[in-house]
Amino acid sequence: MSRPPTQADIDRELRELREAAAGTAGGHPSRDFPPYRSSVLRHPKQPLISVKDPEAAELTGPVFGVTDITAHDADLTRQHPGEPLGERITVEGRVLDRDDRPVRGQLVEVWQANASGRYPHQRDDHPAPLDPNFTGVGRCLTDDEGRYRFTTIKPGAYPWRNHVNAWRPAHIHFSLFGAAFTQRLVTQMYFPGDPLFPYDPILNSVTDERARQRLVAAYAHELSQPEWSLGYRWDIVLDGPAATWTEEGR
Repeated sequence: MSRPPTQADIDRELRELREAAAGTAGGHPSRDFPPYRSSVLRHPKQPLISVKDPEAAELTGPVFGVTDITAHDADLTRQHPGEPLGERITVEGRVLDRDDRPVRGQLVEVWQANASGRYPHQRDDHPAPLDPNFTGVGRCLTDDEGRYRFTTIKPGAYPWRNHVNAWRPAHIHFSLFGAAFTQRLVTQMYFPGDPLFPYDPILNSVTDERARQRLVAAYAHELSQPEWSLGYRWDIVLDGPAATWTEEGR
């Protein structure tokens, strides 16, 4: 029976993978990235199947529009009777195409852990407190400049049992709906200076250093509001050489 991997084993494997990927630019990471254990079990192993009638899938799939967005959907701190606990933040950015043109009317959805690093989900049994005034889910539509804006609470790190002493850096999940359900893209936004970056196999599965940096938001003092919230700016580029990494095939 093999021994469980130690933190030194994980550190060495991550270092070797980064060294092997040095100088590699562009492209998606391997869908079966060994340090990210669940990817080995659930990544696609068969070739893609061409859909004979793609329009049928779009006609029967979910459709979202302006009427699906409520006044408090973009402010995750105002969705319950009381104030949520934690550091209030404002996250703003633009959704752009490869030619730096705005993507208008795009449904942007977010979900995240609370300030203690806990999701309100039955499978999350992390011994950290739930917040009755924070659900961690929001949505908005991009404006004519491709801009989105959320007010929320900075999420906490949480353990995820992928390896010894495994903790995920603070992050917010983003979903972009596209023009149809089959075009939906999912990614993650991180916060600058997080000490857990070197130990996170999900972030390090993106072997291009420049692509990893594009997943990290920048502190934006002009977005900070006095006595209210700190500001972060994070743009999402849908395609091209500067595209934001998305969780394709995960």
